[in-house]
Amino acid sequence: MKRIPMALTTGLLMGMATAALAVSPNALLVKGTITPVACTPTFSNNGLVDYGKISRQDLNVDKRTQLRDESLDLNISCNTEARFALKMRDNREGSAIVNSEIYYGLNVDRSGNRIGLYSLHFDPARTVADPLPQVYRTDSTTKGQAWSTSSFSSIPIAANSYLGFTDVAGSTAGPVKIKNLSSRVTLVAIIAPTSTLDLSEDAILDGSATLEVVYL
Repeated sequence: MKRIPMALTTGLLMGMATAALAVSPNALLVKGTITPVACTPTFSNNGLVDYGKISRQDLNVDKRTQLRDESLDLNISCNTEARFALKMRDNREGSAIVNSEIYYGLNVDRSGNRIGLYSLHFDPARTVADPLPQVYRTDSTTKGQAWSTSSFSSIPIAANSYLGFTDVAGSTAGPVKIKNLSSRVTLVAIIAPTSTLDLSEDAILDGSATLEVVYL
C-alpha cells in the first residue's frame, strides 16, 4: 500500500488576521503537504509465500521451529526522484508469539493459540537503486526526526521505525532521493512449540502485512 501524505493547511483563529498575532490557545491548526510524488511498491509472486503442508512431526514439541527462509523480490518505482522510507503494518496484529515491532503474526489456531511469527529482512548487499552507486540502510525511531548511522548490515523491516536508503556510509543525514529501488528481501518464519497448539485439526498459517511507503 502506498502512503501518500494528504493534507490541508488551515488555521481557525479568533481575532484579526495579522502576521504579528499570536496563536490563540483555543486555535485549531491542521497542517500538511500535498505532494506530486507517487511511489509504488510491488512484491514478486504477488507477495505470496506458501509453505504448503507442514507435518507436525517436522516441528518441535517443546521449542520453536524455524521454517526454511523464503525470498521475494521487492521493487519500488516512483514517478520522480523522492526521499522515502518503508515500514510495515501487521494485518494480524496481536497474533505474533513475540511482542516486537519487527515480528508479525501468523494468526491463531482453532482454540485461539498463536501459531508463530515471521519477519522480513532487508539487505543492502542485495539491493540496487538508481542513481546510487551503492545502497546503505538508515533507520529512524523518531518518525524521521533523527536517523541512525547508515550501514551495510541487514535489518528487519519494522512496524514503527522507518527504513530509509542512502549512498553515504556512516551518515546520519537520512535518506537521499531515489526513483527506482530493487531488492531481494528474506522472510523468516517461526512456528510455536506444538505443545502450545491445538492440532486436532489443521492449523492454517495466515500471515498478512502491508508494506507502506512514507514520503519524507
